[in-house]
Amino acid sequence: MDMELTGKRVVITGASKGIGYACAEAFAAEGCDVVLAARTPDEAAATLRQKYQVRVEAMALDLSKSADRVKLHAATLGADILVNNAGAIPSGSLAAIDMETWEQAWALKVFGYFHLTKMFVADMRARKSGVIVNVVGMAGRAWKHNYIAGTAGNAALIAFTSAVGGEAQADDVRVFGINPAATKTGRMETQARQRAQVAFGDAERWEEMLTGMPLGRPIEPKEIAELAVFGASPRGGYLAGTVIDVDGGGQFK
Repeated sequence: MDMELTGKRVVITGASKGIGYACAEAFAAEGCDVVLAARTPDEAAATLRQKYQVRVEAMALDLSKSADRVKLHAATLGADILVNNAGAIPSGSLAAIDMETWEQAWALKVFGYFHLTKMFVADMRARKSGVIVNVVGMAGRAWKHNYIAGTAGNAALIAFTSAVGGEAQADDVRVFGINPAATKTGRMETQARQRAQVAFGDAERWEEMLTGMPLGRPIEPKEIAELAVFGASPRGGYLAGTVIDVDGGGQFK
């Protein structure tokens, strides 16, 4: 199926690995020019340039910093699609997470999404064209006391995405989100290790935290990426304001 995205310019944050890299590859495969924004994007960009005949730009940025977000926006004016994906909120209970860690984590994912959306959506509304995809997370639906900073941050991003998307569609701009459950990335292992340390006092028992998954497996990053491509394309042209749960039905178990 032709997604009708050839030649579109797509900005992807957190694009050097995991879901972000999978998104970059999926959009590149559709003929899009991609901008990879991450702390160390060069290796990922080189791989994509070699594999796909599209323009691939790399911007080394720390998107927890307001100045770097402004820099990304200024360098990519006119982009057709923004995929907000950067973020690594640590696991931990209310008692375990100190406020400095909490604030640093929210600076990247929560305020990073808020700020980039604010800048990009204004441009898109002015020209009456554009799509923003917010990759959020199921912890914003299925609240986790032992992932308190992430569950609260994701819940805020779900509400934000729906509120902005429900209103921006009046100017032909679509904002929607995707809530992945456990996805097969390095971050999944990191979080499992944190939970195993709390539960057992032994981070090496992290695989024990991954039992009982729907369909007997975690999500593959490309499954989230392909959904992002569909939703950002004209094929998904009626998606606005919604945040799609991708959890294999786990919330209903």
